Amino acid sequence: MARELVYTGFMSLDGVVDSPGGKAEGHRSGGWVMETEFVPEAYSLKGEELADTTALMFGRTSYEAFAPIWRDSEDHAAYRDLPKYVVSTSLTDDDLIEGWGQITILRSAAEVAELKQGDGGGIFIHGSAELARRLADADLIDRYNLLVFPVLLGAGKGLFSRADRDRQQLRLRESATYSNGVAKLVYDVVR
Repeated sequence: MARELVYTGFMSLDGVVDSPGGKAEGHRSGGWVMETEFVPEAYSLKGEELADTTALMFGRTSYEAFAPIWRDSEDHAAYRDLPKYVVSTSLTDDDLIEGWGQITILRSAAEVAELKQGDGGGIFIHGSAELARRLADADLIDRYNLLVFPVLLGAGKGLFSRADRDRQQLRLRESATYSNGVAKLVYDVVR
């Protein structure tokens, strides 16, 4: 049985997934998650994911943003010893951060497909909108775990490709709404 590849992330109602915690991507609406009232149960999906996560995957940009922070963060301690995969054509072994467990560089969607055929459990992609679009276009994403925030940003990276491609059906696995307007939407890709 193939490993499940899951995209997990925060999304604005108009589909933007970048810069939820800051202005890293350069658009003026960065930090949009922090402007929504904090309701702990709205983030319960993140804790629930830990039981299914056996590896992490990032694109180069998200890896470079998350690795130095998550490596030493007690909030992300459960990720320290998990295998990590970075999909990049330009990153080298010398660019990898030390002290954050096993990190493997993958060079292509074909290598991601090969990884999925191996043994192990769920591989979770955090951030990495461009990587997620490429992998979805290659029909490699199996599930989307989304926390959709009640905000329209008008600028930023979207999760889904605008390429002319075959329609892809999703099946709602789980949903919930919270008092701060955040909606949890978990979709399986129908094959």
